[in-house]
Amino acid sequence: MKISILAIGKPGRGPEATLAADYAQRATLSGRALGLGPLDLIDLDPRKPGKAPEAELILASAEGAHLIACDERGKAYSSRAFADHIAGLRDRGERRLVFAIGGADGLDPSVLAAAGSTLAFGPQTWPHALARAMLAEQVYRAVTILAGSPYHRD
Repeated sequence: MKISILAIGKPGRGPEATLAADYAQRATLSGRALGLGPLDLIDLDPRKPGKAPEAELILASAEGAHLIACDERGKAYSSRAFADHIAGLRDRGERRLVFAIGGADGLDPSVLAAAGSTLAFGPQTWPHALARAMLAEQVYRAVTILAGSPYHRD
């Protein structure tokens, strides 16, 4: 199952972008044997401002995939439950999994409506670049949990 993190905006060249890329590479390498990956980081830059143009790009990029909308009102998973959710999607035959991180104003209601599931990192609002890095780390952590690696400790 291919996995993508779609994010509105540009990641920049700071340490957050480097961290996200590092975790994406780790998840890609570790996930191959499990049928997970590659993990791609995809940045979307809408030509017009606002949630509606962002939603058009997200929905077009996620077409045919199981979409997970990252939203502060979404479901909060433990790391192990998150790994189980990803494995369950893979095991039921999903070929592509897409996580969507909205712009500064969050996700348009059309993206939330189209999502097969939601994900929250808690009630706080996180900067785009940090959310992207945290999500990439959690996908890597999920892969290591499913592989039985000692990276995650309960």
